[in-house]
Amino acid sequence: MKRIILPAVIVTLMLLLSCSNDDKGLKDAYDGYFLIGTAMNRVHVSGADPQAMPFIARHFNSVTAENAMKWERIHPEPGRYEFGLADSIVDFAERNGMKVIGHVLVWHSQTPKWVFQDSLGNPLTRDALLERMRDHIHTVVGHYRGKVLGWDVVNEALNEDGSLRQTKWLEIIGEDYIEKAFTFAHEADPEAELYYNDYNNEERAKRSGVIPIVKNLQEKGIRIDGVGIQGHWHLDSPDMEIIDESIGEYAALGMKVMITELEINVLPTPTQFYGAEISRMAEYRDSLNPYVEGLPDSVETQLNERYAELFGILLKHRDAVTRVTFWGLHDGYSWKNNWPVPGRTNYPLLFDRSYYPKPAYDAVVREAEKKK
Repeated sequence: MKRIILPAVIVTLMLLLSCSNDDKGLKDAYDGYFLIGTAMNRVHVSGADPQAMPFIARHFNSVTAENAMKWERIHPEPGRYEFGLADSIVDFAERNGMKVIGHVLVWHSQTPKWVFQDSLGNPLTRDALLERMRDHIHTVVGHYRGKVLGWDVVNEALNEDGSLRQTKWLEIIGEDYIEKAFTFAHEADPEAELYYNDYNNEERAKRSGVIPIVKNLQEKGIRIDGVGIQGHWHLDSPDMEIIDESIGEYAALGMKVMITELEINVLPTPTQFYGAEISRMAEYRDSLNPYVEGLPDSVETQLNERYAELFGILLKHRDAVTRVTFWGLHDGYSWKNNWPVPGRTNYPLLFDRSYYPKPAYDAVVREAEKKK
């Protein structure tokens, strides 16, 4: 049997009845354990989806701007900053007593080409790019000083084997660009937590690159508070033992550990697209989009069990895990509908396209109840 998607009017009435009896949400189930977050975007804060903001306030106590704080959006041209959308997200969070995560300061993707060039289009010198990095970080972090709990300072700096990714940051500045980014972020807001964030960094090979980054910063007295494991995961990977092990290893370094962009993909995915390298795409085929009419019960059960096992591990490490952020409000908002294969119908989150909690939601709540 396939999961039936109910008409929006019926689901809205069901949600209203549910809220009238119990206004508690997912964040309340995990109160005392760790923050529960979601990604916010323009549709949410613009009012285009009127259900979004009340729903976020009910279920989450942490928000991350999905794109609004990335360089191409917040600093699209030299000397011009666009804070409006990000400000709206931060203002919403403040009104509702929610924590804000800044995402992201230094990344190879979604960074305009001009960042690495002079006015004639020539590559910048090391000193010039460092100054541009410092100006950007000081301006953005300074703008939100005291309003953001922590920043993803550097994002996805590593290859799958743990070596440094060949980016313009590395090419022009050198390996110490990571140190400089963390230094500048701390200068801009000495109270903010600072994180390194990546995908697949639960895997041993990439983890072998993250650990030296953390130790190097620590040895040089440069602030780093935590490691973000993105959590773009699948029904069949990674092994839960690897997640368990990686949290333990990062925690042993004194790091707070966060699952920063969580979803569990239920669709078939070519092996080479396990990860989150957004510059790569696969061609659409019907065989890669098998659940257009709904998710079969057998796959739904797999998803429930996967989420339950994962949250069991996160609760085991609740002294180290400080936040779990879902990368999307409900299935319809997930980027996994369009990456790595465009135009698919995916079901990777805890709420369906009508905002109704899926069985996976109940499974995650039950894991918290076991610990109370």
